[in-house]
Amino acid sequence: MKSVMLFAASLLAATSAWAGPKVELVTNMGTMQVELNEAAAPATVANFLRYVDDGSYEGSIFHRLIPGFMVQGGGFDTNYQPLPTYSPVVNESNNGLKNVTGSIAMARTQDPNSATRQFYINFNDNHSLNGGRAAGYTVFGQVTLGEEVLEKMAKVPTGMNLTMRARDVPKQDIVLQSVRRLDPDAVESGSKPSQAYATAPAASVVKK
Repeated sequence: MKSVMLFAASLLAATSAWAGPKVELVTNMGTMQVELNEAAAPATVANFLRYVDDGSYEGSIFHRLIPGFMVQGGGFDTNYQPLPTYSPVVNESNNGLKNVTGSIAMARTQDPNSATRQFYINFNDNHSLNGGRAAGYTVFGQVTLGEEVLEKMAKVPTGMNLTMRARDVPKQDIVLQSVRRLDPDAVESGSKPSQAYATAPAASVVKK
């Protein structure tokens, strides 16, 4: 209970100045809401909403989880197969937004401008991921509701997954069942990502 209260306090402090599009993430462990900052990260928010609007986040999983660090998802289906992507988005990590508890940011490869569909949510203040002299990881929003869901996720056991050839994979599927805008004027694009832009999402990592 104490950890949940501390987590909630962190989110309240971090979200006090936010105002932007809201997205609901319904998982098999509960529902979260995130508020996006399109003023600070316009390209990244537009990129994220493209996947929200085409429906391709639905049925994807959180495939990487490190307690005390972050949980990463959006790039694989429940069979650990990579999902198609649009073109990469430009890095906006020097936008003043920080990798703090409950913030949502883009995963990428060593190329700063390689982020596509994979995102992560910070379990802690991870200042080493922020932009500075070198490009960091672009924060584009904040969890505003559902901190107890993140608490549940952080407790899921992880291990080696032979299909993904990766460690820190949850042993229990954490599935995005529904992802939708909560804005009343949201427009469904109906577009789908092209297989021609499919990349290797397994390479999209957040370095601890």
